[in-house]
Amino acid sequence: MKATRKGCEDNPQRQPRDRVNKTEDWNKLFDEQLSLGRGAISNSSNELVSKLPQAIIIGVKKGGTRALLEFLRVHPEIRAVGAEPHFFDRNYDKGLDWYREKMPKSLEGQVTMEKTPSYFVTPEAPARVYAMSRHTKLIVVVRDPVTRAISDYAQTLSKHPSTPSFQSLAFRNRSAGPVDTSWSALRIGMYAQHLEAWLRFFPLAQMLFVSGEGLIRDPAEEMTRVQNFLGVQREVTEKNFYFNQTKGFPCLRKEAGSKPHCLGKTKGRTHPEINPRTMQMLRQFYAPHNRKFYQMTGHDFGWD
Repeated sequence: MKATRKGCEDNPQRQPRDRVNKTEDWNKLFDEQLSLGRGAISNSSNELVSKLPQAIIIGVKKGGTRALLEFLRVHPEIRAVGAEPHFFDRNYDKGLDWYREKMPKSLEGQVTMEKTPSYFVTPEAPARVYAMSRHTKLIVVVRDPVTRAISDYAQTLSKHPSTPSFQSLAFRNRSAGPVDTSWSALRIGMYAQHLEAWLRFFPLAQMLFVSGEGLIRDPAEEMTRVQNFLGVQREVTEKNFYFNQTKGFPCLRKEAGSKPHCLGKTKGRTHPEINPRTMQMLRQFYAPHNRKFYQMTGHDFGWD
């Protein structure tokens, strides 16, 4: 042991070069294992460990992210944290160790995930996720931006009944256009604009766009796409879903024949009635944004 240390000391040029090579090799191994879903360190003993996520649901708010997360948590190969950690927007200064500890413990081969819908519209988030791992898989749940905005407003109204009307907020400041895009409820729906920021760091092939309407209309079909994208077996299928006519969206069965579990009371809340003229103006506003988004993703979501 002493001879080995002395050899390094006798050759001061060797030690830094070896350290650089080891760091590069370790980073390569880290990225490869993240991309394969095995985590940062090989876990030959198959112990439960906390790993950084290999996939993140990055958006969008009121698009159906909670439903997708709950559907995925049924899958035996997926471990997903229930609470939104908000690491890449609000808690980045707490560091990767803090973030890793927020993740559920998982086995080697399981995919670790989280969802925080505000990442998609946070300017700093793409670079921060890339700095964690350039192999991170990204899922974006999108929904008709007009319906999404109304749902966003309905949530705010339920918490703050004194909130001004939807119309007054939508047209409060029109100095820069036909609607007030400074209002987050409307700005979030400009999907193409937000996607451009992510494409500066991640290739389109590393992103999956899930239809929020599809999660309601045919959740099994959307889940097939998601499971294929994540590289896991197709465990969540039509047998896992039961459509609740009262709520108007599917409920989840953990296994065939079990009692269905529906999302909480805050999901499927009644939307306020919006003036038809306001609806028309919003659809006209979003139309070019939607067309650009269809072109960028190669998928027509049919919102127009």
